[in-house]
Amino acid sequence: MANGANIGLSVRTDDGRTHLAPTGDWTARTVSAVDEQLRALEDQVDAEAVIIDLGGLGRIDTAGAHVLGRILTPCGAPNGDFHFVGQHPAARQLMVMAREVAVPCPPPPPAGPGIIQLLDRAGRGLVSAAEEVVSSFAFFGEAIAAAGRGLARPDKIRWAPAFHVMETAGLNALPIVATLSFFIGATVAYLGAQLLQQFGASVFAVELVSFAVLREFAVVITAVLLAGRSDSAFTAQIGAMRMQQEIDAMKVLGLDPFDALVLPRIIAMMVMTPLLTFGAMMMGIFGGMMVLWAVMDVTPGFFISRMYETIPIQHFWVGMSKAPVFALVIAIVGCRHGLEVGNDVESLGARVTASVVQSIFAVIVIDAAFAMLYLELNI
Repeated sequence: MANGANIGLSVRTDDGRTHLAPTGDWTARTVSAVDEQLRALEDQVDAEAVIIDLGGLGRIDTAGAHVLGRILTPCGAPNGDFHFVGQHPAARQLMVMAREVAVPCPPPPPAGPGIIQLLDRAGRGLVSAAEEVVSSFAFFGEAIAAAGRGLARPDKIRWAPAFHVMETAGLNALPIVATLSFFIGATVAYLGAQLLQQFGASVFAVELVSFAVLREFAVVITAVLLAGRSDSAFTAQIGAMRMQQEIDAMKVLGLDPFDALVLPRIIAMMVMTPLLTFGAMMMGIFGGMMVLWAVMDVTPGFFISRMYETIPIQHFWVGMSKAPVFALVIAIVGCRHGLEVGNDVESLGARVTASVVQSIFAVIVIDAAFAMLYLELNI
């Protein structure tokens, strides 16, 4: 803390970011007291990782704005929202004006040939993807450790939040899952009936609907909907808590965020995803049965009888076996991105988007891996 003529500056580092909290009046008469401290900081910190808290700042003039905003001069986005927290009626505007008359940042280097830029972006994308995979597996290990602690001490598991997530992220998703599954089953039945009629094998539409819905469509549609609906909610909820420093407060109180936030969501998804998948199976088959009844005059009794005779029960268990795996992936991806949200709204939006995209991508890839595995095992 540097003090002089009612002026002060607090500095702390958190998660690789440097937080500056100026207090008092920053005017031409007082800034000399902190000028030396700020000049030392300019050589020590990364301007891209500086956050200035304006909440405790008093009066400020152009001299104070120049001295305080000078630390952001080498920054590529000195006026970005993520650099400022707290409210002040004039500080940010004055710093923008002071920067405009300061020495401009050097222009970016000229872009190379298009093929070089393409290869550069591809390489950066591969490195970023590899880092995301490593981070996901590391987070998965921490989640497994938290689950182990929960199994060792079941009384320590926060069952109330888990049941709340079961209702909001699971039970409340049943209408949309059931509706979409109904229309998926109806579409498969209609296309199958039209195609098989050309070969005089329309009766096999029953097998087509049952096989497709039980093995693939029900569980994949459920997982994709949960990835878009519940996974984004996990990231937004936990990210908002991180932005408001509630997670830091939990750590100060001795609470593990994994035990309080991650484990209840994993439990809720592991319980509700198989139940939603079962509901999706029933609605998908019902939709297909209604279409075949209307288009091909296949009565519900005949549909159920033929499905019972020709479709082995193993297809039902193949679909159900994927549900817990998808649930685990969705919960882990959503919670991980939530805990990695920064202190700005831009970071929250980017993490929510990345969470949904990565979870859907993981569901499709894992489903393809399951398909190849069951094909090799002849299941």
